[in-house]
Amino acid sequence: MTETTKRLEELLKTGLAYLVNASEAELKYQRAPGKWSKQELLGHLIDSGMNNLQRFTEIQFAEKPYKIRKYNQDELVLANDYQHADISELAEFWLALNRRIAIIMQQQTEETLSFAIGLPDGQLSDLRFLMVDYVDHLEYHVKQILTELPQS
Repeated sequence: MTETTKRLEELLKTGLAYLVNASEAELKYQRAPGKWSKQELLGHLIDSGMNNLQRFTEIQFAEKPYKIRKYNQDELVLANDYQHADISELAEFWLALNRRIAIIMQQQTEETLSFAIGLPDGQLSDLRFLMVDYVDHLEYHVKQILTELPQS
């Protein structure tokens, strides 16, 4: 889990450096109707972090296999109105949330990383997969935030 935690920390560093230097117009730009802005992508990462922090902690004491509950990502982005939120608040929250996730990841043992989970599609996996998948998902969206350019 050490490598996964290091990746997470590097993504936080890179993402935060971008967010504090980006213009409001760049962060709020929506390239097409129904497409998330960079700021909404950050909000989606916050929602993902909150859901996964709950999963990572509940699995420690819940009946196994721990059942993963899907969440409505589009509805959460709208309900939280991330497009109109203060970017500093979002960036600080995202950073704090993921620092807590990194601590939870570091606390895991080989035994806990093997805890069984039931995926929404009915397949079985383990906590290790869930944690690595979380960081993979975060990396995918941080790269989108860093590289997608607003169209003029």
